[in-house]
Amino acid sequence: MSEEVEHLKCLIIGSGPAGYTAAIYAARADMSPVMYTGMEPGGQLTTTTEVDNFPGYPNGVDGPTMMEDLKTQAERFDTDVRFGRVTEVDFSSIPHKVIVDGKKHITADTVIISTGASAKWLGLESEQRIRKAGGGVSACATCDGFFYKGKDVAIVGAGDSAAEEATFLAKLCNKVYMIVRKDAMRASKAMQHRVNSTPNLEVLYNTETDEVLGQDVCEGVRVVNNVTGEKRDISVDGFFVAIGHNPNTEIFKDYIDLDEVGYIKNIPGTSRTNVDGVYVAGDAADSVYRQAITAAGTGCMAALDAEKYLAEFI
Repeated sequence: MSEEVEHLKCLIIGSGPAGYTAAIYAARADMSPVMYTGMEPGGQLTTTTEVDNFPGYPNGVDGPTMMEDLKTQAERFDTDVRFGRVTEVDFSSIPHKVIVDGKKHITADTVIISTGASAKWLGLESEQRIRKAGGGVSACATCDGFFYKGKDVAIVGAGDSAAEEATFLAKLCNKVYMIVRKDAMRASKAMQHRVNSTPNLEVLYNTETDEVLGQDVCEGVRVVNNVTGEKRDISVDGFFVAIGHNPNTEIFKDYIDLDEVGYIKNIPGTSRTNVDGVYVAGDAADSVYRQAITAAGTGCMAALDAEKYLAEFI
């Protein structure tokens, strides 16, 4: 006999600051939210060792602890937090249909998507080893740049985001090396001018990362010139990767409007998508700010929008 279909007022897909904030607001509004965390409960912040820029933590906090705090607060208001991954959706009719882990069937009056985005990495063993050890490899200069004040760092990337993060780091750090794979940047002319006019920022063209040096802590980077083959070791304390993010939105593409990269398009000024009763919060729709605090804010918006929809139409 097939498993009985569970019906929910509010389903939250994905955890992290956006999902947990949405859960807190939804639970306090008697929407009885159920959250499926995905395979990485807490999202990207669980890989961040120190968070110094989230309000309410005057002495800073490590990412996993902050996510546990948010989870505890959401559960305090009876949010049902479940470990599992939504593997299929059908938003063609109301209530919306969802399948979890390929087997559990759910219908929901409202759905809040907070699946986030995953940073692209170079895929080097040394990069991942030091990143997981919290030893100086990061994909967010805005988040972690402060820890390298007065130090030397390197950043990989050639687009507008990489140029912006490089110049941001240059305001804090003693020296910034920008590693660019080709003989020119992809960034706009304005951003290239900003990079080239920053005195403590050196661009290494035709250069690729061969290895991040160090065991558990970044001690430098070995780069290779892809024209001459020459290798060079550069002493740095931090290594930043700015080659883009992949929004975790693939399963929604048949129903939800996405941009050319895959970020969910929301109706400006709201968390609403093109499908009634389906809302988006956090980095799944944000390719610009990508901060915990902005994600939390949109989580609040999504819950309030969902509450209004339930009151008017369900």
